[in-house]
Amino acid sequence: MAQITLYLDEKLEARLRAAAQAANLSQSRWVANLIAEKLNDEWPAAVAALAGAWPDLPEAETLRATLGQDTLREPIE
Repeated sequence: MAQITLYLDEKLEARLRAAAQAANLSQSRWVANLIAEKLNDEWPAAVAALAGAWPDLPEAETLRATLGQDTLREPIE
């Protein structure tokens, strides 16, 4: 298992300590859980379960058809 070093100011370190204690976790486990959550590339199960929940929802192309044309962008110089 890899180890990393974090440099935190006193206020941030105190908030980390309090949050980890409130979650009944070590500071290391709390930070590791946060990193895992932020790097997760899958939708939560509750969100994935919503797929198809609105069968009468129009397709994206149908919704976009009523938006009109985009304006031309300014050229990048």
